[in-house]
Amino acid sequence: MDLFELTRSLVDIESITGNEERMGQALFAHLSELAARHGGHAELVPVEPRRSNLFACWGDPVVTLSTHIDTVPPFYPSREDSDHIWGRGACDTKGIIAAMLFAVRELLEEGRRNIGMLFVVGEERNSAGAIAAAKTPRGSKFLINGEPTENKLALGSKGALRLELVASGRMAHSAYPELGESAIEKLLDVLESVRHIRLPVDKILGASTLNIGTLSGGRAPNVIADNAQAELFIRLVDDGAATLAAVQQAANGKADVREVLTIPAVHLGSLPGFDTTIVAYTTDIPAFGGAWGQPFLIGPGSIHVAHTADERIPKKQLLEAVQIYKKMVRQLQ
Repeated sequence: MDLFELTRSLVDIESITGNEERMGQALFAHLSELAARHGGHAELVPVEPRRSNLFACWGDPVVTLSTHIDTVPPFYPSREDSDHIWGRGACDTKGIIAAMLFAVRELLEEGRRNIGMLFVVGEERNSAGAIAAAKTPRGSKFLINGEPTENKLALGSKGALRLELVASGRMAHSAYPELGESAIEKLLDVLESVRHIRLPVDKILGASTLNIGTLSGGRAPNVIADNAQAELFIRLVDDGAATLAAVQQAANGKADVREVLTIPAVHLGSLPGFDTTIVAYTTDIPAFGGAWGQPFLIGPGSIHVAHTADERIPKKQLLEAVQIYKKMVRQLQ
């Protein structure tokens, strides 16, 4: 298969988070072939039942190329036109996997060694694969993590703080509101205070952002609400401690603040000869915790079409990515 055919074949394997098994088997076949042909080693590394990371190496890895094999729902099969390959995971991250496989194959054919490849499960939900991989490092000094950055080297990525706000009240007939206590009104007061929090700003990553993602509560229009909930997602530019404290202060006893997920922002390395960017999304890099070496973040495709019905990857960027990954490996070894 050529690069475009490989990309389409990977897109056509449904691998929504939690259902990565078939994708893992297909990639294990590719890695095993490369390992057999060039004197390497490939293995499936169990994470959970029916979910495994994949690792391959040729010599002791100095540089490891890595990305995730899961996608968000819903599944869309591949199609292509003259300029793009379309489908779920085309840029996030099936095309990236294909580019990494081609880059490593060409490097091995040139006689390069000391390369690793690590593909992990679960990035789209909780980074389960990266967390597991961090417990079993293989000595790699540098990690090239693939996410859609339009082939620009990311100097940093924002973190994430996901919170649930839960307010409680007392039911009453709506004709006699003084006999009840509205949880919805409490929650609205808290949310208004949260919206006025001065969120941190970083000179490289820019400003933190806040999204009130869901809002629910109450029993009926004629009943004073005894419950209300909201889910918040904050894109962090630091470790999130100050922001969490500010939300707790804004709640002021009117609602419980439940911390669901915290991923700190990261500042990343640069290399000469590469265009650079800053990304507002989170990645597996914090979950690796440096166990696989100094991280770099780069890949073909745009994050603006990832997770959408129009997900696609430019063929030109796919071809460029193969050469970019080869160049990075050469510079880092």
